[in-house]
Amino acid sequence: MTSNRAPLIELKAISKGFPGVQALDGVSLKVYPGEIHALIGENGAGKSTLMNILAGELQPDSGEIIFEGHPVRIPHPNVSQQLGISVVYQELALSPNLTVAENISLNTVRNTFSLQFVNRRAFATKAKDVLSQLGMADLNLRQPVGELTVAQQQMVEIGKAISTDVKLLILDEPNSALTDEETDHLFAVLRDLRAAGVAIIYISHRLEEVLSLSDRITVLRDGQWVETMPAENATVDKLIARMVGREVDGLFRAQAPSVVREQVSFAVKHLSSADLLRDLSFHIRAGEVVGVAGLPGAGKDELVECCFGLRSYTGDIEIKGQPVRLNQPDQAIKHGLALIPADRRGTGAMLVLSVQDNIVAANLGRVSQAGLLQRPAIRAVGEDYVKQLDIRVSSLTQTMDTLSGGNQQKVILARGLATNPAVLILHEPTRGIDVGAKAEIYAILQDLAADGAAILIVSSELPELIGQCDRILVMYQGTFTGEFDRNDAAEEPILACAMGQGVHLETA
Repeated sequence: MTSNRAPLIELKAISKGFPGVQALDGVSLKVYPGEIHALIGENGAGKSTLMNILAGELQPDSGEIIFEGHPVRIPHPNVSQQLGISVVYQELALSPNLTVAENISLNTVRNTFSLQFVNRRAFATKAKDVLSQLGMADLNLRQPVGELTVAQQQMVEIGKAISTDVKLLILDEPNSALTDEETDHLFAVLRDLRAAGVAIIYISHRLEEVLSLSDRITVLRDGQWVETMPAENATVDKLIARMVGREVDGLFRAQAPSVVREQVSFAVKHLSSADLLRDLSFHIRAGEVVGVAGLPGAGKDELVECCFGLRSYTGDIEIKGQPVRLNQPDQAIKHGLALIPADRRGTGAMLVLSVQDNIVAANLGRVSQAGLLQRPAIRAVGEDYVKQLDIRVSSLTQTMDTLSGGNQQKVILARGLATNPAVLILHEPTRGIDVGAKAEIYAILQDLAADGAAILIVSSELPELIGQCDRILVMYQGTFTGEFDRNDAAEEPILACAMGQGVHLETA
C-alpha cells in the first residue's frame, strides 16, 4: 500500500543515549500520509524517546530526520508544531485553570508571535468545531479544564492536538481513561483524519485495538527496531513474542487460587460519602485478592479515596478486627494500609527524586535516627526492593522521570511494601504499562497474597480482575450491584452489573 508513495516522515538510524541507558540504537522508521502506524514495545523499548525526538523535546545523538522529502532538525517543540506535528501524551499537558476553549486554542496561540489581543470568540468557534468532530459537542466551552473528568480532559487534549493544520499526529495511549463509547468516537475521528491524508503514529499496549485500528505495526525492543509488518499479518501472540522476545503464557490468569485465611484483614461497613457512595459493605481476608469493577463515574475512585483517608465518609472501617478512623493518608499508613494510586506520574511518582528516595518516602522512620535521614539505610532499603521486584535501573540515584512506566510502577509498589502493609490497595495498577511488566507485577501480587497480604485491586481492565482476583465486586452509581467469585466471573455478567442492567449479589 505504500510502495508508490513518498513517506511523510522518515527516520534514519536514530540513536539516543542517557547515562547508563541506550534508549534508541539505530532505529529507522517510515510513516506515510494517510496511514495509522502503530508503534509498540515494552516500557523502556524506546517509544517515548522516539516520540520526544519528533516533538522537539529531545535531540538525537545521531541519525537523520527527513520530513516531506527534506532533512530537518527539530530543536524545540515550536519547530515540531510548525512542521505540522502534534503530540498527545499519555500524561496530560493541559492548563487546569483555563477553560476548555482556551486549552484547545493553546497551540494556535503558541505559534502566533505577534502581539495582539486574545480573540475569545474565535477560540470558542474553533473549540466548538473540534469538539463536535470528537463527539463532545455538549461540553461546556467556558468550564475550567480542572473541573472535568479525566476522560473529558483526555478528549480536550486530543482536541488541542487536531486544532491546528496537523500533518503527523502522534498519540500515546490516548484512550487509557476513555469509555468504550468514547473510544469508538476517537477511533472514528482517527479514521477520518487518515482519510484526509493525515499520518498517525499510534502508541498503545492494547494489542487488540492496535490490530483493528492500524495499517502497519512497528515493534521496538530494548531501543532497537525489531520488525515492521502489515496489521493484517499480525496476531496478538505474534506481537507479544516480538515485543518481549519470548512467549508470555497465561498473562492475565493467576497460576493458582489464593490460599485464603480465616482472618478478616480489612472490612468496610455501611460506608457512604456525599452522594457518591451509598451504604457499601465488604471485607477482604488475609491472603485474598478482591477486585472492584465499574464504569467511569461508578464510584470506584471515591471508594479508594475513602479507604486511604483522602475523602470524608460515614460508616466504619476495620483493620484486623479493630475499628479505625481514616482522616489522613498518614493514618492509613500507620494502621497498615498502602496505596498504589492510578495517576502514576501525577500522584504516585516523585519524578525529580531518586529511585531510592521514592522507595523510602512513606516510611522515613525506618531510615532515620534521631530525626536525621541515614543515607546508608536508604541505600540498603532501595537495594533490597530493587532486587526483590527486579526494578531495572542504572543506579539507585537515577531519578524517577528517567524510568520506563513499568519500572516507575514497580518503584511505587516498592514504596508501599516498604511500610510492611497488611492491606495493599492498587488503583489501576497496570494502566499504560506493557505486557511483560504486567506479567511481572501480577507475579509479585500473587507472591504477596501467598504470604498473607490482603489485596484490593480497583481496575477498569476486566481481564485483569477476572484473572487475578478471588472475588470481584461490581459498582454502579455508588453502590454494589454484583459480587462474583473466581468460578463464576465472566465479562458479560460483570458488564451487565456495571451498566445497571443486572444484579448478582449471591456469594459463594
